[in-house]
Amino acid sequence: MLVFVLVGVTILVFIVTMLFPIDTRALLYVHGNIHDVPKAIADAIVKYNLKAPFYVQYWGWLSQLLHGNLGWSITSNQMVITSIATKWPYTFEIVLFAAPLIIFIGIYLGVQSAIHRNGPIDQVSRLLSIVGWSLPSFFVGLLLLAVFAGVLHWFPYGGSMTMSWTTFMGNPKNHFVHYTGVDLIDGLLNGRPALTLDVIWHCVLPVITVVTIDVALLIRVMRSSMLETMSKPYITTARAKGLSNKVVIYKHARRNALIPVATLSGMLVAGLLTGLIITETVFGFGGLGQQVVRAIENLDIPFIMAYTVLTALLFVIANLIVDIMYAYIDPRIRLD
Repeated sequence: MLVFVLVGVTILVFIVTMLFPIDTRALLYVHGNIHDVPKAIADAIVKYNLKAPFYVQYWGWLSQLLHGNLGWSITSNQMVITSIATKWPYTFEIVLFAAPLIIFIGIYLGVQSAIHRNGPIDQVSRLLSIVGWSLPSFFVGLLLLAVFAGVLHWFPYGGSMTMSWTTFMGNPKNHFVHYTGVDLIDGLLNGRPALTLDVIWHCVLPVITVVTIDVALLIRVMRSSMLETMSKPYITTARAKGLSNKVVIYKHARRNALIPVATLSGMLVAGLLTGLIITETVFGFGGLGQQVVRAIENLDIPFIMAYTVLTALLFVIANLIVDIMYAYIDPRIRLD
C-alpha cells in the first residue's frame, strides 16, 4: 500500500498547486542553477506545457519528481532538493540524540509507573508527563535559554555551532571534507573531535526541549498499556505457575505492552525528522523546520510541495517499519 498512499498524496498536493498562478507553478519545473528567473519561468511554461489539462500537467510534474527535480526554491535561491539536503542534517543532529532518549525514558518511566501504581514513582512520572505535555515547546525553549544561556552561561544562545568552526569549515585551505553533510559525524571523520563536541554542546538545549515535550505522551501511553496488559489472564497464569515477578513483568507483560508504544514511537520519530519548526526557530538552529517557516512566509510553493511529499514518505516508511516490528515484538502476528 506504500506506493498507492504516496501516489494519492502527490495527486492531492498537485491539485492544491493548481489554485496558484501559472508563473508560480512553473517554478516546480525549473532545474539547474538559473540567473534569469523570469526567463526560466517562461521557458518552463512552454517546455512542460503548463496550459494543458490537469492529468497532463500532473504526469509531467510526477516525472520530474521521480527524476529528483523538485523545482526552484525562491527562499534559498537554489534547487529545492539542494536546499533540503543542506538543511536536513541540522534537524537530524537533534533527532539523533532526542529520539533514543524519548523512547528509552518513555518506556522506562511508563513501566515503572505501572509497576508502582499510585506510589511515589507513579505520582512523579504522571506529574512530569502532564506538565511536559501541557507546556508549549517555545516556552520550554525560551526558559532553557534564559536560565542556562542567559543566567548561567553554560550553553550558547543558539545556532548549530560556534562561528569560528563555520569559518574554519568554509576555508578551502583547511581541506575539510563534508562526507555526510552532518557536521556531528563529519567532525569525527575529519579528525576534528573538538568540532563534534561543539555541535553536541549546541544540541543540548534543543534536545532537552524536544525530549521534555514528546516523552510525556510516551510515558502516559506506556503506563496505560502496561496496566492493561498486567490485568490479562495470562499474566495471572504466569504468576500462578511460580514465575518470578521480574520475569512476569519484563518478559511477558512489557513485551506485549509495547505494541501501541511502537506505533507512537514510529510516528514521533517521523514527525521529528520532518523538522522541528518551533524548536529550530527558537534556537536559530537553521534546520529543515526553520526553512519551512521561511518557505511559508514567502509562499515558496516548490519547497512546500517537496516538504509535504517528504513528510508523507517519512510517515509511510515509519508505518512500514512499525508493522515489521510488530512481528518481532509479538510472534503471534507473524504469518505462516
